[in-house]
Parts: sequence; C-alpha cells; structure tokens
Amino acid sequence: MARVTVEDCIDKVENRFDLVLLASHRARMVSSGAQITVDRDNDKNPVVALREIAETTVSPGDLKEDLIHSLQKYVEVDEPEPEVPLIGAGSGASVDSDDTEVVADRMTEEELLKGLEGLAPPEEVPEDDAE
Repeated sequence: MARVTVEDCIDKVENRFDLVLLASHRARMVSSGAQITVDRDNDKNPVVALREIAETTVSPGDLKEDLIHSLQKYVEVDEPEPEVPLIGAGSGASVDSDDTEVVADRMTEEELLKGLEGLAPPEEVPEDDAE
C-alpha cells in the first residue's frame, strides 16, 4: 500500500494549513471513537484521517464545520424578538389603560456625589483619640 502524502490531499483541500487542521481534527475524532470510513491497514489515526480526506469518504466542508463548532465557546441562537408597538406610531394611535408608564428619574451631578459619599465607609478613629 502506498503512503498518503500531502499531494494526495491537496486537490481536496487547497490550503496546506487547513489540511493539517482538518486532518488533526479528524484524527482526534477517530481516537475518541468516531467510525472510520476506510480500512485501517495498521495505520495510525492521522494517516487514517489523511486517507479519508484523499479518498473523499469524509467531506472537507463537513470537517471544517465540525471543527468550527468544536472550537466555539458561545453559540448564538437566533430567536425572534417580541414585537413592541411604538408609542405614537402612526396617526390615531391611542394609549390603552393597560399600558404602564415608564418614568426615568434624572439625577444631577451633586445628588450623585452626595449618594456616593454616603456609600463610603466612615473613617476609622485611632484608639488613642477615642478616649
């Protein structure tokens, strides 16, 4: 049996760096128990992965998607946002009695500073001065 080289796979995956990433990801999948699609022939997992890519028994596009998915830490789910009617949108829009008003309080800079001073811990008095 001939050994698998990069030239056997380069027409399936054009970038050599991508080929290394995909083959190593597939080799990790095989070592974690994934079903192989070619005969093992006493080959190690990286060689099996390269042979699978060369013989196109595993799609490089699917491997790339699986690799990206395995590296993602946060998967954003597209959920439809609830539609909120705009107040005053359109002519003749009326406010129902069930609607609640939201009132935002405005705070001046002086009021904010006074509030922050109230949060500061009191200064400690040395024991000598306390007597």
